[in-house]
Amino acid sequence: MVLWPSEPEWITLTQGRLLWWPDAFAAEADAWFARLRCEIPWQQHRLRLFGRELDEPRLSCWMGEAAYRYSGQTRAPEPWHPLVAEIGRRLAELCGQPFNGVLLNLYRDGRDSMGWHADDEPELGAEPVIASVSLGAARCFVLRHPGSGERRRLELGHGSLLVMAGEMQHHWQHALPKTAGIDRPRINLTFRRLAVG
Repeated sequence: MVLWPSEPEWITLTQGRLLWWPDAFAAEADAWFARLRCEIPWQQHRLRLFGRELDEPRLSCWMGEAAYRYSGQTRAPEPWHPLVAEIGRRLAELCGQPFNGVLLNLYRDGRDSMGWHADDEPELGAEPVIASVSLGAARCFVLRHPGSGERRRLELGHGSLLVMAGEMQHHWQHALPKTAGIDRPRINLTFRRLAVG
């Protein structure tokens, strides 16, 4: 049995660092999950993979102050939802920087996933801070450093906070693999700051 700390813990990695706080928003998690699941304009996007058009294995919504290009597509922003904006303000205080965009993902069950990638788009800057709030079903989050072979694995539970900072996005990749036996949904909000204008 793993006993998690009740305060944030910085984990130093090769060429990067993580802030890991498993119960950061435990008190608010149920209410946040209920509102976001019903009130966010979730969309099913398509992606091109090996010459074929496929549905992304999750629903998503890009929200913020500017369009964002990732996975070969430009996403126009939805206006800020009041609750999402409030969560962003709280994270800005904790992280010491404002955020002007957030990618929300809804994983409907364990069959939905996110493949290996890094949030290394040029508009995120040299050392982007990505603040990730998880709500709903606990899912395994995996990280790998292709250069050294180093790997990490964290269970992102209901109300948890993970902040990726430093050089992480230029040296590490992360993923949320498919997980058999999970029949409950998970919502993830990843706040970021884009250079705009």
